[in-house]
Amino acid sequence: MISDQMIAKCVDDVKQISGCDLLVMDGSCRIIAGSLFKDVPDRDTTASFISQDDSERTEDGYLYIRIPREEGKCLVLLADADNEVYARLAASLIGNVIEAANNRVDRDSFFRNLLLGNLFDVDIYGFARKLHIEDKLSRCVFIIEPVAQKDPGLIDMVKELFYTEAGDHVTALDEDRVIVIRALSENEGKSELAETADMLVDMAGSEASRDVRVAYGTVAGSIKELASSYREAKMALDVGKIFYPMKRSIEYSNLGVGRLIYQLPVDLCRLFVKEIFGDDIPDEIDDEVLTTVNRFFDNSLNVSETSRQLFIHRNTLIYRIEKLQKATGLDVRVFDDALTLKIALMVVNYLKYTKG
Repeated sequence: MISDQMIAKCVDDVKQISGCDLLVMDGSCRIIAGSLFKDVPDRDTTASFISQDDSERTEDGYLYIRIPREEGKCLVLLADADNEVYARLAASLIGNVIEAANNRVDRDSFFRNLLLGNLFDVDIYGFARKLHIEDKLSRCVFIIEPVAQKDPGLIDMVKELFYTEAGDHVTALDEDRVIVIRALSENEGKSELAETADMLVDMAGSEASRDVRVAYGTVAGSIKELASSYREAKMALDVGKIFYPMKRSIEYSNLGVGRLIYQLPVDLCRLFVKEIFGDDIPDEIDDEVLTTVNRFFDNSLNVSETSRQLFIHRNTLIYRIEKLQKATGLDVRVFDDALTLKIALMVVNYLKYTKG
């Protein structure tokens, strides 16, 4: 929105160049700027001009010109009828300045609207040219989210790690998440993206004692493709929270079976869980058994290694496995049953997420 000071400067500039006295009033007949203060028409005359919705009017030796401001608002420029040319030039100047101010887009709002899909293709390339943003540059979108609670200072920490001069940009779409658009050189690829995500997690933890989760999409080859990279990063963040809650760095291209479950219809997931567990959804399986079976999965169904890592006797581990078998009908020492239970537990987590 244009300020009254900017309008006053336009009027002063025209006055200095032409010597023409001008007066600018807003829609409520409040004087904003000008030098035409002698025998100014009364407010009723100006209000009548505004209410008639005319673009121009000459009355009692004065020229009235309407200048659109914001939506539903206007300015009125007054000048002696003899100074018609200068008045029209001044009105055109003020109108152009207002239009430029209303259409002004900075880098931050441009990238936010781009990621949210609020821009048409023609606007994307037009604004990119105005803002001197390179189109054909490889970029990737990262989302950084605090694990426990909101962190207003997170964006300031992240901004210190990236450089606008290199094509990077840091912004925020809401109070919970910080967005990094990282520009890549020709020699950088997946390993560098993973290093960036790990660096963000480590820096947040070591320097600011922040626990954050970082997700990122695939590389976008052009400015237009950044919205797709953002959607991928957003999905990776959601999938990571549901299925891999202990992971702090999540890559869209490495979501595994979690991505498949995330995209399944909820009704189909409920049907699958019912086929495996019947009406007894495994909320009754205690945390000790679930921790045991998850570690068992992590160790590729190796009983000895799992018992060693859990600091329990082998027979204790077998007892817990058999307890799980009684509760679910699945023996996790058998590969097919282990795979079925692994997927079923992931589906249960997904249903809890959608319900919440």
